[in-house]
Amino acid sequence: QVQLVESGGGLVQPGESLTLSCTRSGSIFSIDVMGWSRQAPGKERELVATVHRGGGTNYADSVKGRFTISRDNGWNTVYLQMNRLKPEDTAVYYCDLIGYPNRQRGVVTYSGQGTQVTVSS
Repeated sequence: QVQLVESGGGLVQPGESLTLSCTRSGSIFSIDVMGWSRQAPGKERELVATVHRGGGTNYADSVKGRFTISRDNGWNTVYLQMNRLKPEDTAVYYCDLIGYPNRQRGVVTYSGQGTQVTVSS
């Protein structure tokens, strides 16, 4: 069973930086996408950044140029480098994985428990 554990959240001031990490445990047959989403109080969950099996990355318009997603070669850890943080970046950040558990099952989406990021002066 795949498990995703996020770390690195915290309280920072506007303009500062923070790096989130997501560590995967458990085996999986193949991974299509890993990424980060976030949910602010009273708002819907939104996609922040993704990295795809082919190597491509995608970002929400609100974080382009400020956030960078990366991963290790084994897809065991995914990072989210967040620069020039703004109060509107305050949210619970979740690590997500889309992949195939084995040859028999269809695609499955996994998510971690989330880590809180608060940007405030």
